[in-house]
Amino acid sequence: MATTVTSSTEGKTWGGGNEPMNASYGKLMMWFFIVSDALTFSGFLAAYGFSRFKFIETWPLADEVFTHFPFMHGVSAPMYYVALMTFILIFSSVTMVLAVDAGHQMKKTKVAVYMLLTIVGGLIFVGSQAWEWKNFIKGEYGAIESKGGSILQFVDTHGKRVALHEFAADIPQERVQHTRSNGIWFTEEPALPSVSVAEVVEGFKSHPDLLVRTEVINPETKQKVVLSREESLKRLEGAKTVVEGANLHQNEYGSKLFADFFFFITGFHGFHVFSGVIFNIIIFFNVILGTYERRGSYEMVEKVGLYWHFVDLVWVFVFTFFYLV
Repeated sequence: MATTVTSSTEGKTWGGGNEPMNASYGKLMMWFFIVSDALTFSGFLAAYGFSRFKFIETWPLADEVFTHFPFMHGVSAPMYYVALMTFILIFSSVTMVLAVDAGHQMKKTKVAVYMLLTIVGGLIFVGSQAWEWKNFIKGEYGAIESKGGSILQFVDTHGKRVALHEFAADIPQERVQHTRSNGIWFTEEPALPSVSVAEVVEGFKSHPDLLVRTEVINPETKQKVVLSREESLKRLEGAKTVVEGANLHQNEYGSKLFADFFFFITGFHGFHVFSGVIFNIIIFFNVILGTYERRGSYEMVEKVGLYWHFVDLVWVFVFTFFYLV
């Protein structure tokens, strides 16, 4: 008799009958994943924070980096598009909440509509992030990297940024891009910039209203230090390469580490959002086909909703660390 009771108890416990804190096995596993993933993002953001404060004097200013807005070329709109992206992603969390609530009420049509809105919001966010990456990689003004690795930008007497192509001289010369076949020590050179160092230096000399702005931030004014005309000409004597945009090796906006962390952390988060969109599309089609209606439960919508809310919450921290602080 005791054996029968023990077997019955074991079957109920290990067969999925018990639900700790009223959470099913699927929800519990989703929570385990969310906690582990949250620790991963925490480690990345902590590393970003330590690196930023170590190189705080040369860290790029977000208001000068993220100034683009679609269909508004040449108009400075600092942080506007990033704020719009954030609003869209947060709003998609609202539609996901409505989808989960509709699932509890067994309203198939409403679940499908709200899931579709969530998918659209996620796709817009991923597309916006790709557009932002494109502008970050391409750059807008360009800069000079000195032999010591410092980034030198160019401004007019009013402190307004000036693009390299606006003042670079036209010097007829043949420039050869080093590849692994003809490079020194088999190193490969990035794509040739639109102008050479010599053209930038000569153009600067012929425009007396231009000044060099360093990557160093004045702790009192919170602005980058602008050199005098004499100091600018002296700093340009050590010019090494032209930097246009940002990648894993160069960054026209300032510290190279900023670009490294930006690509890695925002890319990692973007991968999560894209994965969430794929999951939502699969769930959406299951809803349309009536799969959960036949099961008598829309728990799968709730589980994918947990993941989506987590992705949105992580973006709040990424947005704060990269754009606001």
